[in-house]
Amino acid sequence: MFPERFSNLPPYAFPRLRALLDSHAPGGPVTHMSIGEPKHAFPAWVGEVLAANVSEFAKYPPNDGTPELRSAISGWIARRYGVTVDPDTQVMPLNGTREGLYNAAMALCPETKSGRQPTVLIPNPFYQVYAVATVSVTAEPVFVNATKETGHLPDYESLPAEVLDRAALAYICSPANPQGAVADRDYWERLIALAEKHDFQILADECYSEIHRDTPPPGALQVAREMGADPERVVIFHSLSKRSNLPGLRSGFVAGGPESLARIKLLRSYAGAPLPLPIQRVSEKVWADEAHVVENRALYAEKFAMADRIFGNVPGYEPPQAGFFLWLPVEDGEAAALKLWQETGVRVLPGAYLSRETAEGNPGKGYIRVALVAPKDETEQGLTRIRDCLFGQ
Repeated sequence: MFPERFSNLPPYAFPRLRALLDSHAPGGPVTHMSIGEPKHAFPAWVGEVLAANVSEFAKYPPNDGTPELRSAISGWIARRYGVTVDPDTQVMPLNGTREGLYNAAMALCPETKSGRQPTVLIPNPFYQVYAVATVSVTAEPVFVNATKETGHLPDYESLPAEVLDRAALAYICSPANPQGAVADRDYWERLIALAEKHDFQILADECYSEIHRDTPPPGALQVAREMGADPERVVIFHSLSKRSNLPGLRSGFVAGGPESLARIKLLRSYAGAPLPLPIQRVSEKVWADEAHVVENRALYAEKFAMADRIFGNVPGYEPPQAGFFLWLPVEDGEAAALKLWQETGVRVLPGAYLSRETAEGNPGKGYIRVALVAPKDETEQGLTRIRDCLFGQ
């Protein structure tokens, strides 16, 4: 009586982590470095804006977002990427990007491609919603390992033409979660050209775009416009969770071609949940303000420098280009996570929990993911304990 299409989904990463660790006592003060939940302060005025608009909880919010919020988002896209998008036809606020990344597949993936079952291209490791969205639309997931050899980004160009000809969608995360790799202009140009050649859409998860070292990562929509690509070729997703330390606000957006957005909006009108109006009012102000983002980025820059100092002599350590995770090489991620917990109380995530087995193996097995989200002192203590426990430095 229950559907079989989800029967092959592995347990989600964090229940797996609890099963691995929670039957064992921590070997020291518990330090949470497994979940990417930002701990920096969000703008102080957020509460004031929310309080000033709390009466709007009594109203049904507009499905497509307020005109003011759509304008704030399109204004941010113009400032950040130099791309003009129509706030009425090319932007929609989201209840967090997970909603958008899932529903985009529901709205945009055709039932067949070239008369056959479509494929959806997925980086491996990956954000788990990519896989469940693919299964939900009965497409074939194609997991492409993103390894040190490929710059920690998937080499979709290496896939057989038969797979690419059936491709309907390609998920890509830049900056990458968990590795912190950034797709440069050349990577985007090659991927967009591949999508034009084989006629698939790119779903660009850019939620970590504002946490970087020196140079802001280029955006997929930005490069697509510069190339003169089909306006429907790229759909982008952004969030206030990481940029503005507001994960509980559940506020993001999707932007792309007008036809793609029309289909996404249609699905939202039947099956979606628009942001409550007070949340939209806060989001309007947050997208319009850049000062707090600069301050937030400076805090992460200190943690990048700290990680480089602590792990600089560890063989195989690669400084992340962006995001707020370390992707640390170990012999076995599960064994390393359990050892850390039992001996130090530091809680990290085995890389295999973010990846799938493929013919080439599980690309996350030899890694742990470490979140740099805690206050600076706590982060430094946690990183030092990781180094001393696992690498003997």
